[in-house]
Amino acid sequence: MTRGSNRPVLIAATGALCIAFSAIFVRLADVSPSTAAVYRCVYALPALGALALWERRRYGPRGAGQQRLALIAGLLFAADLIFWHNAIDYVGAGLATVLGNTQVVLVGLLAWLVLGEKPSARLLLATPVVMVGVVFISGVVGEGAYGSNPALGVLYGVLTGIAYSGFILILRQGNKDIRRPAGPLFDATLVAALASTAAGSALGDLTLEPVWPSHGWLIALALSSQVLGWLLISVSLPRLPAALTSVVLTLQPLGSVLLGIVLLGEEPSGVQLAGGAVVVAGLIVATVRRPDRAPVAPLEGAPPESGQAGG
Repeated sequence: MTRGSNRPVLIAATGALCIAFSAIFVRLADVSPSTAAVYRCVYALPALGALALWERRRYGPRGAGQQRLALIAGLLFAADLIFWHNAIDYVGAGLATVLGNTQVVLVGLLAWLVLGEKPSARLLLATPVVMVGVVFISGVVGEGAYGSNPALGVLYGVLTGIAYSGFILILRQGNKDIRRPAGPLFDATLVAALASTAAGSALGDLTLEPVWPSHGWLIALALSSQVLGWLLISVSLPRLPAALTSVVLTLQPLGSVLLGIVLLGEEPSGVQLAGGAVVVAGLIVATVRRPDRAPVAPLEGAPPESGQAGG
């Protein structure tokens, strides 16, 4: 592989590592799940809005009905963020990120049930593999499971995958023009900010004025995951072979586990680590495609581009 052909790999790997820090920043911000959801969206809006305005000036307005779908997707994105941030609280940043990535298989199953899209043999093979890994992470098997409530963390993690799968399916329908991913994402992020504010107020866990340095960590979360990580990945993935894409993007859940151990002192048990490895293996099985197929490799925290998924 030449130096020039290595560039998309490096860009994708950098994007995946940016997103790997998402759960770390949520933990460091030390705010409630709803508060983290609100501010990661609010702080991302100026950058996404500027990109959306540039897209509109360059390509014109989007097609009829596409904005409405993006707005609906924002409601599911808010649910995804709140569920995921709760999972982080109960099972740790690293394992919660692995659990959130179960949407790789869940989106295919939902597309089958809701849209009638027949699942691939890879997906059918990967689903039980991923579920076994989820059971291991839950702490049901073995002793010394990490987390204040790993079983509840797994529940929130799976709910994260379900909500994010719905977000992907709806936003995909509202983003037919892959030249302009920022516009739909801006709409969805705006609605997610408003919905998270309403949900946080109803739950009583919303803090409108977090103290410093919480704001700094939330700004870093918004710009690294919601904006920069997504941009790097969306630019690089179409230029990579599908099999290589799937391997590179496993850096995100693996990176989150390692960062959680190194930076936050998390201590997953051996069984939980094995479960995380099993889940990642299942994700690779589900997403690896022949080179002539378009790569699809969803990530928790990375906004989707067209049929591609993005936490």
